[in-house]
Amino acid sequence: MTARLATARLLAAASLLALSLAACQDGSGINGPSARSLAPIAPQTVALMQSKGMQPSDPILIRTFKKEAEMEIWKRGSDGRYALLKTYPICRWSGQLGPKTREGDRQAPEGFYTITPGLMNPNSSYYLSFDTGFPNAVDRANGRTGKYLMVHGTCSSAGCFAMTDATIAEIYAVARDAFIGGQRSFQFQSYPFRMTAENMAKFRNDPNIAFWQNLKEGSDYFEALHEEPKIGQCGTKYVFGGADAAAGSCKPRVDPLVAEKSARDTHAVADLVAKGTPAVRVVYQDGGQNPVFRPQNASAFASLGGTETVLPYDAKEYGRHNLGDVSRPETLAAGPQEIELAPKGQPTMLAGAEPAAATRAAKAGGKGHGREPAAPTTPTTLMANRADPGAQVETTAALPDKPARIAVADADGDASSYQKLFGQLFAKDKPAPAAPAAPAVAAAVVPAAPEPAKVAHAAETVAPKAARAHAVKTAKVEGKGESKADAKVEKPALRKGEPEGRKP
Repeated sequence: MTARLATARLLAAASLLALSLAACQDGSGINGPSARSLAPIAPQTVALMQSKGMQPSDPILIRTFKKEAEMEIWKRGSDGRYALLKTYPICRWSGQLGPKTREGDRQAPEGFYTITPGLMNPNSSYYLSFDTGFPNAVDRANGRTGKYLMVHGTCSSAGCFAMTDATIAEIYAVARDAFIGGQRSFQFQSYPFRMTAENMAKFRNDPNIAFWQNLKEGSDYFEALHEEPKIGQCGTKYVFGGADAAAGSCKPRVDPLVAEKSARDTHAVADLVAKGTPAVRVVYQDGGQNPVFRPQNASAFASLGGTETVLPYDAKEYGRHNLGDVSRPETLAAGPQEIELAPKGQPTMLAGAEPAAATRAAKAGGKGHGREPAAPTTPTTLMANRADPGAQVETTAALPDKPARIAVADADGDASSYQKLFGQLFAKDKPAPAAPAAPAVAAAVVPAAPEPAKVAHAAETVAPKAARAHAVKTAKVEGKGESKADAKVEKPALRKGEPEGRKP
């Protein structure tokens, strides 16, 4: 009897909460909250909580990692420290590694966000969803624009984190019960990748490295203390710490354990660089997807992921999920490409079927002379990247065993270096001529991408071949905006509570 009463009270509280959430969304709540928003947490997940000494009503914190395509839910115990509850694979994210800068760029946001009950949408067109709260104060200070960047169901993204319907149902239920338990908001931490010393060494010359180093300060705080960092803003940067950071101090006290972890990682990065770890930039045609949803390509994606050999989730379970409409599936076919940032002065070399051998030859030759890149064994093309027109992407007809690498001049954190280097490849009607003193650069051939079988976001309708070719030709090399052709498909009317690029 007591258990039934408790269950009835929980459902009643959930219903009242869902009604209040629905009232915060335009057009939501007219017919009341959806039944799916009131579904209880799955018994298996409740059992997992109990095995870890957690309760459904305990506060939560969520972390997400683009490159690894993973999302974590953490729960806070009575001691105030968080412990990992569960890791979920992300079905689809769009854009590139790096922060969202402008509306329509297809970038999923990176940063620290506060999710309140008002940002939960029980009547989402994408099964269930919650808004990340982008842009926050730091985003606005950096002039970043955009809205309605969501975590939602199905497997289609235009700047969002798409989790499949089954996964968002569980995440939504866990968040809902935490709100019912008294949590007023939870922190959503969004990272480009796991902030390890290995990744910081690899991406040390990426144009976004200064921003990522700032994010790592918050990551270090959480990982060292397992406490939610208080967030402040100082100019265009985040400030992390305790009450003094929340109060606006630009130099808050740093906990000794946090300082120790940061120093240890800094030493590890220096050691990795000294041992020859190459500086790279990873470029996507349009975001990524966790390999559990495409098991035939798992080995290639794993080469870009972490060092864990045992997945924290059941690949068979997620392989059975209904993905719905997958956005831009053709952009997932080749996988991400690694652009290796070589020392200044070296010629540009485009890797073929044996990218690793080519880059090793470049290092051994000092100036890159004496060896031509290996001839490709599969058809290759050079494509302009829609989300980053300044970046050059080499795609292959078959998915490589390892991510292809391209050695380029060192950007030193300056995005204009990429633009100067690759701009000539996308000149109006001619490919770039080969440099006489350097290995020849293949002429850019930009075929129209194949149309996907299904498109969930209206903004992702594939244009006719001529229009797509025109869009590539007219893409702005400086990366400061979309081409006119792109602007037509990337900026439809938006409805509050739905992801970017979705028509009502």
